Amino acid sequence: MAEEGAEGGRQALQTLQELVDGLYYFRDHYFESHGVEDAGRKQQDVVEEMEKTLQQMGEIDGCSQGRAQVLMLKGKALNITPDYNPEAEELLAKAVKLDPELVEAWNQLGEAYWKKGDITAAHTCFSGALGHRKNKVSLQNLSMVLRQLRAESTEQHAQNVMDSVRQAKLAVQMDMRDGRSWYILGNAYLSLFFNTGQNPSISQQALSAYAQAEKVDSTASCNPDLHLNRATLHKYEENYTEALEGFSRAAALDPTWPEPQQRHQQLLDFLERLTSLLENKGKVKVKKLQSMLGSLRPSQLGPCGDGLYQGSSGQKVALEHRLLSALQPGVNTGAVVLGRVIFSLTTDEKVPLASPSLGSVWRPHSCWW
Repeated sequence: MAEEGAEGGRQALQTLQELVDGLYYFRDHYFESHGVEDAGRKQQDVVEEMEKTLQQMGEIDGCSQGRAQVLMLKGKALNITPDYNPEAEELLAKAVKLDPELVEAWNQLGEAYWKKGDITAAHTCFSGALGHRKNKVSLQNLSMVLRQLRAESTEQHAQNVMDSVRQAKLAVQMDMRDGRSWYILGNAYLSLFFNTGQNPSISQQALSAYAQAEKVDSTASCNPDLHLNRATLHKYEENYTEALEGFSRAAALDPTWPEPQQRHQQLLDFLERLTSLLENKGKVKVKKLQSMLGSLRPSQLGPCGDGLYQGSSGQKVALEHRLLSALQPGVNTGAVVLGRVIFSLTTDEKVPLASPSLGSVWRPHSCWW
């Protein structure tokens, strides 16, 4: 009888696990069974699926054993939405008290604290989980949390960002086929890019990580966070076509999220102003423009004012006079520019040293940089 009871308990736990796994699969693979036109219904559909799953879980008997696991699974089901759920926190806190080595419960509790806004408690949970067992989920989450921890100095924040990259790399190393790990690594590089002088090689690492996420995980291309974060980088690097496409894609995948639509419109407005100023030559009057151009002298070229420049061999080479229209995209070796600034235009946004999409909100797919 005891053996039959134990076997029944194991089967009940397995059934609960399958129900919760199915719930998360429904959320993460939503667009495999729904079109993008259904994106506005996704959150409500997930909530309805969660309620149905919880009802089915409540009908399962024979779970007197594995109490901590049962509490964790119920808490995890409630934890599926991007909003903080106090009942989920309560269940998960009880689970880790009953079984302090239950790593998944620590990870879920850390997510609950994140949604609650308690970043320090979330950091403690993910670090504690890693203390029990190295796992990619804790490493992923710790990477995100480190970028949001309150730092006492600029140096401390920079160190947190570097540590964030290190944790994300460790997560990737544990499972090279995990798209979420690659996505979070991309966000870590993106944060590093904006915090360490905008090194082009780091931005390329971010773009490569995002591309790898989409390559190894079919669901990554349906992640609105990925598209917005990548578009942010494209915009900063003045790749405006890619930026507009990214903002538009993020908006389509999550119509309830206003930021992608706002960023898309802001960029369109900026490009419209820029185009107008270019066409009107900065609205400078013809006489003034002619005067500005007429005052240009080769002597104003500084070190190249004598009409020569030092080539790679160290020898002086004569400059060749060419119009701007004759220059080619990319590097024009041996070319210097002599001109006047006739207008300047700045965006309304600051350099995104921090972004709501990269830490302050726990979103279903990834939770930003």
